[in-house]
Amino acid sequence: MWLLLTVASLISVLGSTHGFLQKLAPESPEATMNVSQMITYWGYPCEEYEVVTEDGYILGIYRIPYGKKNSENRGRRPVAFLQHGLLASATNWIANLPNNSLAFILADAGYDVWLGNSRGNTWARRNLYYSPDSVEFWAFSFDEMAKYDLPATIDFIVQLTGQEKIHYVGHSQGTTIGFIAFSTNPMLASKIKTFYALAPVATVKYAKSLLKKLALIPQFLFKVIFGDKLFFPHNFFEQFLGTEVCSRETLDLLCSNALFIMCGFDIKNLNMSRFDVYLAHNPAGTSVQDALHWAQAAKSGKFQAFNWGSPFQNMLHYNQRTPPYYNVTAMTVPTAVWNGGNDLLADPQDVHMLLPKISNLIYHKEILPYNHLDFIWAMNAPQEVYNEIVSMMNEGEKQF
Repeated sequence: MWLLLTVASLISVLGSTHGFLQKLAPESPEATMNVSQMITYWGYPCEEYEVVTEDGYILGIYRIPYGKKNSENRGRRPVAFLQHGLLASATNWIANLPNNSLAFILADAGYDVWLGNSRGNTWARRNLYYSPDSVEFWAFSFDEMAKYDLPATIDFIVQLTGQEKIHYVGHSQGTTIGFIAFSTNPMLASKIKTFYALAPVATVKYAKSLLKKLALIPQFLFKVIFGDKLFFPHNFFEQFLGTEVCSRETLDLLCSNALFIMCGFDIKNLNMSRFDVYLAHNPAGTSVQDALHWAQAAKSGKFQAFNWGSPFQNMLHYNQRTPPYYNVTAMTVPTAVWNGGNDLLADPQDVHMLLPKISNLIYHKEILPYNHLDFIWAMNAPQEVYNEIVSMMNEGEKQF
């Protein structure tokens, strides 16, 4: 990392004064915008709300009530809710051009689009009781996202829109918390028309990403290295790479390795002119405990709640000595799955173990060249995934 920073600094200085680099790629304005600004920049309407969870977390959520196409029809529309993955945020769904970003595509297709944020990321870093400077604020993993964040957000959307059921699109950890919430909370599951799972993650037994390396670190040493609060924060250095370094064409490949260390990358299928946007908004942060939970999953190969470290602590949290397992088969929501054959995090072997457990699987497609992030940023994602989602949603609406 220090070598990368040194190289970046040298090239930044030399490039601007001595013509060391090739010409600069145009900087995308959205690299320095917030979520609402990114949406309105392209001429779409945006509404911003705050959802308060049962345990006091304040989540920023965003709404695109209608698209630019057929914008004169502003009556009640069916709802599509998009939930991001690990270390990510709502920006993932709007980071590409409008014809390549799922949120804009759905809005133009006639849907009332909502973008969620999980606790601890850039847009969900407040709590009624705890400061983000405290250890208590960061005492959560994807367990709490499923138990508190999803119910609070979905209930808010259902109440505000007057829709009894909504479409749910999840990517990566967004699918994980969906599997947990919809299998353990039947009332919440009854509000979901269809679950569209992109790069689904339950077990990570066969994952080949950095998670495997993290799983080798004992928990006490993990906290010595990473602390016990924010993991992989979005900070000035990351933004510097995004707006100052990665905008220089020569360093696109270097930066892609830095960005995709957790998930792998597919240079051939990315819009390289958008790299400053990707890197400026990612990673958006999560808790060290969430990272520890994923390391636990990688080590055990099980889909299980967080292990608090001792039978006594587990008894306090779960009323049993060991963390409970999550039973995906208990979920009855109609579910469509898209996975990648080249995914380092949602490995095809893990996905193939998951599929038989989805009791109401209505569609499955494996895209062999795809990696983990292709589902949100690939140039051909509309052809491979998004158009199918729109068609399935449209068919589903005919049934309601």
